[in-house]
Amino acid sequence: MSDFSLSRSTRVHAAPATVHALIDDFREWTKWSPWENVDPDLLRHYTGPASGVGSTYRWSGNRKAGEGEMRITGSTPTSVVVDLEFLKPFKATNVTTFRLEPAGEATDVTWTMTGTRNPVMGLMGRLFFDKAIGRDFERGLASLKAEAERA
Repeated sequence: MSDFSLSRSTRVHAAPATVHALIDDFREWTKWSPWENVDPDLLRHYTGPASGVGSTYRWSGNRKAGEGEMRITGSTPTSVVVDLEFLKPFKATNVTTFRLEPAGEATDVTWTMTGTRNPVMGLMGRLFFDKAIGRDFERGLASLKAEAERA
């Protein structure tokens, strides 16, 4: 088994509270998440509070979207922590953290995914998944930036 950590960052010209609101409510993810548009028929189910700790989002979609669940397990003005469980196309459990650092009138946002992989997935991750997920994080952060700066 091998641990991994993958991060991407961007500077958003908006207050941390504006950025936080887009991350802390899963219904807002439809505006910026890089995976929301991979299946036009994606099924979404929200439970728990509308935002913050305990808020849960389940999805099920085509082969690209897969199936899984996210639950917010930590939320402060400078971070949102999400437990992520993929069910399809493969099973995986990861933790995703968004760090929000005030930078003058802007916010530096860092999106990190951590977890543990078995040896085969560790190799596949380094060869394929990390690059693909990194690109997805970059697309998502660009959309998050655009949405927050438009607000």
